Amino acid sequence: MRNSFIYTILGAALLLGTSCEKEIDLNLNGNDNKLVIEAVLTDTKGDCVVKLSRTKDFAADNSFAGVSGAKVQIYHNGDTTLLTETSTGVYVAPELSGTSGNTYGLLVTLGNEQYTATSYMPSKVPMDSLSIVEEDLFGDITKVANVSFKDPAGETNYYRFQQFIRGTKVKRYYVRNDDLTNGNDINTRLYILGEDDDDHEYDINSGDEITVEMLNIDAAVYKYFFSLSSSATGESESATPANPVSNISGNAIGYFSAQTVERKTIKVP
Repeated sequence: MRNSFIYTILGAALLLGTSCEKEIDLNLNGNDNKLVIEAVLTDTKGDCVVKLSRTKDFAADNSFAGVSGAKVQIYHNGDTTLLTETSTGVYVAPELSGTSGNTYGLLVTLGNEQYTATSYMPSKVPMDSLSIVEEDLFGDITKVANVSFKDPAGETNYYRFQQFIRGTKVKRYYVRNDDLTNGNDINTRLYILGEDDDDHEYDINSGDEITVEMLNIDAAVYKYFFSLSSSATGESESATPANPVSNISGNAIGYFSAQTVERKTIKVP
């Protein structure tokens, strides 16, 4: 009964345009060792990073299989920045940042293969506040992070949230759009629902430091993370999760996101 209730809540959240699912790695059965590209450019210097790896068998360990020796470039209006590989499969441009309203391109060259993507950096919607609320979930009083902000009227917005508890990133996907909330004051609660014992590592307690990143993303990146979370069972089901909808061209999977970011940190009372 408890499991069914959890799945009902998750399904309702998806229908509302908000996703909270256990994070999965792109380790799919029957894969052909595809390149995985995870590329981020923000409006803040120091955040630009591109990670290259390879898919692995579903039963393999989740270690990062970094791919070295690629040429990684981000460009806009004739200006091109070459990223530097700082560790195996990790490429950075510490001085590069983006600007809302611009579209940026990604070009990855690996051997004789090229992979491209574009992403639009949307306007920044500020986070009004980050707070901790208490809810009765399944008979337990649980502390939950709550993000408050004002969605702009007259435009379509897509959001992604990342949560860090005691310095550890929560392995959940939180995305939403404003299809049903355009122009409204919004409260987004970053629930952590699961039934593994490991989920207790994310329990929020008094005195903990909580950081939340609020990201404004474009439609293609929203679709990627929404499809990724929707295809993930989050449990040890027999069905293999489907590949998420990528905005990378070429025989690769992953995403390139030009996004704004705002971070807030609080101490739990």
